[in-house]
Amino acid sequence: MSVASRPLTKSHFETLSEFRYQMRCFERFSERAALAEGITPQQYLLMLHIKGFPGRAWASVGELAERLQMQAHGAVALVSRCEALHLVERRPSTSDRRQVEVHLLTGGEQLLHRLAALHRAELKSLGSTFQVPQLNYPSMP
Repeated sequence: MSVASRPLTKSHFETLSEFRYQMRCFERFSERAALAEGITPQQYLLMLHIKGFPGRAWASVGELAERLQMQAHGAVALVSRCEALHLVERRPSTSDRRQVEVHLLTGGEQLLHRLAALHRAELKSLGSTFQVPQLNYPSMP
């Protein structure tokens, strides 16, 4: 019997419920922190994904759309709103003129650092309560 087909116990549902609750509490904290800084939660996440993109200091609109789990046209609109706030800028790629790079500007970098510090402190305060649930199943004979 595969793990996916084994029945979930009450304890499994309690563990999943607690994880989702803690995750939502953190998301709500994040939303409020971004709004307190005068930006939307999506704008914060866009900047976070630019800064946190593996191996380089920029990301393409398509990569940002994937990270944000949104359609490309939505990511384009989000980048445009962040550009209007002077948080990011689009630059043509030097290696591939068809590609556009989205970079953080100084103001976006400063804002992101403030918000990231708040998020790190919040995660530390949650301690061990915010962990991926372990759904251990009893051994099958």
